[in-house]
Amino acid sequence: MKESTDKLITLVGLGVALLATVFAILFALNIQNESMFDITYWILICMVAVSICAILVFLFVKLAKQFKEEPGYWKKFLLILVLIVVACAASFLLAKGDDVSPAMLEKFEISLGTSKLIGAACILVYILVIAAACAIIYTECAKALKKK
Repeated sequence: MKESTDKLITLVGLGVALLATVFAILFALNIQNESMFDITYWILICMVAVSICAILVFLFVKLAKQFKEEPGYWKKFLLILVLIVVACAASFLLAKGDDVSPAMLEKFEISLGTSKLIGAACILVYILVIAAACAIIYTECAKALKKK
């Protein structure tokens, strides 16, 4: 029963993601067509909202099960949470905020604070990609060493 439920949830999630992708493409292609713009925009917003809600619900359900099954999971969870906060703080401290020319800031009405947040988000993405790559390499090496 559990496997079939997991498969169903996965298929529904993939379906919602596929629909959101289709409407994102429609939105991008019909940006000049004003009548389609409104429809695709709001459908896209609804699909993104449904996707975010689904992710949060599944996250909390999974966390609740994990906390129930493994008492020591709180330590791992808090460690990961602290590492994420540290990565966010480090990316904000590393961001300069002056990467964009003043003419571009004025043209798009962006403040220096917003520019710094954009730079911090870019740096955070770099940090997370590097961390994910390191985690993948570590996992594969650990599996290879266990087989020997």
